[in-house]
Amino acid sequence: MSKLTNYFREALYELHKVTWPTKKQTINYSIVVIAIAIAMAAFFALLDYVFTWLLSIVV
Repeated sequence: MSKLTNYFREALYELHKVTWPTKKQTINYSIVVIAIAIAMAAFFALLDYVFTWLLSIVV
């Protein structure tokens, strides 16, 4: 049992050493991730449309 307790104690110690992002940084990073996700979704939707159109010409 002492190994488990020691593990959690060391994990908590390491978490105190982490430099956490500020609220502003977190919001900015979230906006970037959402924007990239929307851009990728639009790109793949366009790609799907083009391939569907090309396939309809061939078939």
